[in-house]
Amino acid sequence: QVQLVESGGGLVQSGGSLRLSCAASGSIFSRNTMLWYRQAPGKERELIAIMTSGGDTSYVDSVKGRFTISRDNAKNTVYLQMNSLKPEDTAVYYCTIPPDWGQGTQVNVSS
Repeated sequence: QVQLVESGGGLVQSGGSLRLSCAASGSIFSRNTMLWYRQAPGKERELIAIMTSGGDTSYVDSVKGRFTISRDNAKNTVYLQMNSLKPEDTAVYYCTIPPDWGQGTQVNVSS
């Protein structure tokens, strides 16, 4: 079982930036695909970013060009840099190495 701990959420004004971190336990980190999801109030959990073990990335259209996923294998940490934030980005953000999930970190974007 992989332990995942997210951090970096908070309150930011529209147009601002945040960087989320997800620290993982265990040496399997570098061999796995990492994913970021988010869940807004009243909505289903949504996959927003993927990074494979080979470094390939993919994004949902709504965040493409604004969010960047990256990983530091030496630190067993994956990041989500979020720029040009919008109120509709307000959600709880989760990282996952399937089937394990972090506890989530809240991001609130004010207009």
